[in-house]
Formats: sequence, C-alpha cells, structure tokens
Amino acid sequence: MADSYRVRSLKKPAQWTVEVPGSKSITNRALLLSALCKGHVYLHGVLFSDDSRHFLSSLQSLGYDVRIDEGQHTVELEGCGGVLPVQAGSIHVGSAGTAARFLTAMLGVSEGTFVINASEQMQKRPMQPLFEALISLGASVEWLGEAWHLPVRITGAGAQIRSLEQEAVLNLDISTSTQFLSALLMMAPVLGEDFTIHIMSEKKDGSYIRITRKLMEQFGVECNFDGDSYHIKKGQQYQREVYEIEPDVSAACYFYAMAAINGGVAKAAHVHFDSSQGDVRFLRVLEKMGCTVTDEPDGICLRGPEDGILHGVDVVMSDFSDQTMTLAATAVFAKGDTTIHGVAHIRRQESNRMQAIVNELTRLGISCEETEDGLIIHPKTPKCSDENPVVIQTYEDHRMAMAFAVIGTKVPGIRINDPYCCRKTFENYFEWLTKLNLELK
Repeated sequence: MADSYRVRSLKKPAQWTVEVPGSKSITNRALLLSALCKGHVYLHGVLFSDDSRHFLSSLQSLGYDVRIDEGQHTVELEGCGGVLPVQAGSIHVGSAGTAARFLTAMLGVSEGTFVINASEQMQKRPMQPLFEALISLGASVEWLGEAWHLPVRITGAGAQIRSLEQEAVLNLDISTSTQFLSALLMMAPVLGEDFTIHIMSEKKDGSYIRITRKLMEQFGVECNFDGDSYHIKKGQQYQREVYEIEPDVSAACYFYAMAAINGGVAKAAHVHFDSSQGDVRFLRVLEKMGCTVTDEPDGICLRGPEDGILHGVDVVMSDFSDQTMTLAATAVFAKGDTTIHGVAHIRRQESNRMQAIVNELTRLGISCEETEDGLIIHPKTPKCSDENPVVIQTYEDHRMAMAFAVIGTKVPGIRINDPYCCRKTFENYFEWLTKLNLELK
C-alpha cells in the first residue's frame, strides 16, 4: 500500500454488506485460554493481524504446538494445562497490548526466566499495576529499559505459587487499563488455590472484563464478581475442543458510520446485538443520532436518517471507547454539538487519542475541545477538496486511520497517511473501502 491513501467520496448512498474479520479481543483471549487448556483446541474465525500474529509467534517461541491456516481463518493449538513447554527463552509482543499484558501474566505465574520484548510504541504504554501484582505473587522482574515498562526479564513465581496453601489475594488498580485484570483473571486456575482480586480504582468493571469472564466460562472456568472483587474458586480447569470467534464489531462500526453520514444501508455479516463486545453499543448511539437499526438474521442492518439529518449527542463511552474516533468523525456532519465523556484513558493507548482527534479535526478546520475526560465537537463542513487535500496523520494508530477515512467518504480531499498501520487489527480495511466504493459507481 502507498504511503498515503486517497479516500474517494461516495457518489451514491451506501448499499453494502461487509464481512469483517474476527474480533481481536476475543481472538487473543481465545489463544491464551487454548494454551491453558489440556489437549487439542480448534479455533475458527481467527483474526490474522499484526497483534494476533505477534501473539501466535510468542506462543510458538514458548514451545507450543501451533498450526495456522490463515486462508481458512483457523488455528489448532495443543494446550499444556497451564504448564509452559519450555522454561527459558524470549518473546516479542510488538505493539499488541493484549499480548503484552496477557503473556506477561502467563510468564509471571509460571516457572522459568524469559525476556519480553516490545515495539517502541508498546514500551511507552502502562504496565506497572500488572508488574506490581506479579511481584507480590513472587515473580522477579529486571527492567531492560525504563522501570515498570517493557522490555523486561521476568522470572516466574511458579514454585512459590505451587507451595500456596491459602487463598491468593491481590489489590489492583485498573484505571489505566482493564487488560491487567483480564490477564490475571485468566491465569487464576494456574494458582491452584482460591483467588480473589480486590479492585481499588473507581472503575471496577467494563465491557472487556465481561468479555474475559464470558470466555473463561465458555472454556469451563467460573469467575464471580460481587461489585468490588473478583473470585475464582480452585480446582477449575480450562477445557474446550472447538471455539468459534465472533466477527469484530469494532471493525464493522466504521462501515455503519459511513452509511450514517452518507445515507443508504449498511450491514455487517453475522454481527448481532447479543455480541459480547461492548462496541455494539455504538450502534445505539447512531440510532440516537437519527439512524434506524435492526438486527436481522444475517446481521445488524443500519439505515441512514430518513431526512438526511444526524443530530449531535451527549454520550458516555467508557465501555466502548475504541469508537471515540469513529463518533468524532461522524459528529462532524451532525446538527448540533456532540459531547463525549468517560474516555480519559484513551490518552494512554496506541497514541494519545484525545490529542490526535483534536489535532486532525483542527487540521480540517473543525473546532474540537478536549475536556478532562472527553471531547466536545462543534460540527462544520471540513475544509478540504480534491484541489486542496488534507493529509490526516495517523500516529501509528490503526483506529485513527480507519475512523478518519469515514470523513473522506462524505467530502473529497481526505488522504490518510500511513494507511498500513491498520494491519494491527484489519489489514484489508482500505481494500474493502475501495471495493465498496467501486460497487456504487
């Protein structure tokens, strides 16, 4: 793909059905749980992207027998029942937050000494609460760069954990990332004793934690939540022979947003409201803005507003914050301001997403205010054209690239810099965009 991608504005209302890849969140959780199973696991609908490939290569580096068929979107894995096949080595998690947090937890409660490497981007992301929890369980960590960040050399607490004769109890702050909690919850059966995690932060639950608990249950382990703490009883073992991964709702939302601003109809195959993914709530926001949304047998169908007018909204997005950029792009074309709350944590993700949104909307001549925990977007026609294009900077952030391309389907003159950064989760996103546009001509 070229250094930049020219987004072509739609000449007609949307009229399409898209097939999005498997969910990144579910894929990487399913890979970890499969490794913790005892025996053969067959995964269907696997997402193949930068993040999942780093996860898969890390499992292979740890000695797991992994058979991959990208064409069929399947992975076969021989789980080792919570015992690592090797006790020394190194892995590279790239920029994958899930791989970084989940595999660090795995190595931290196992036996052996391992080096965990990461991309420069991932080295900047927070890890301290997870490291503190693992150290309290008996792991030792040597910083190979900045303290409390990757890369590290970690020696697992496996021996100490096996000697436990009482409930393991941790205190954990998840205000910067719920992935710390998900990582520790999924490793709980390895501890061999009852395990309780007391949540010390104001945020105590969330959509991604609920995804984790649902997958744990589907793989045979029950996790209880009393409103303040999470409890996993000893004696449970992951077991699953076949698992089907849901389509990625996050990926589908970009196409729904395009139909919302351009009119017409969009459907994402096999995406339904009973999805475990929190991003499905974004469709209710589009509904509130004036769209019509129906859950049909083959997928959710969205129709743009009958009168062609979208309305600004005031919305808390803490449970589906990955769609902050998508809503910002949609809100540009609404009647009235849009106010987003509950997304302060997106400043510490792949990029400072709050600042990135403000920067790129400003580049388009649109006023956007950054608040303590969100944004206020004042809609206005973007200042761009084919004669005077605007190149959107993406900050090595896949969601900035995909979300701001939405604007270009409505107005000409949008170019996306470094479009291939979307390979992190949806590597053929721009191929789909080109294909759908051609179908409308």
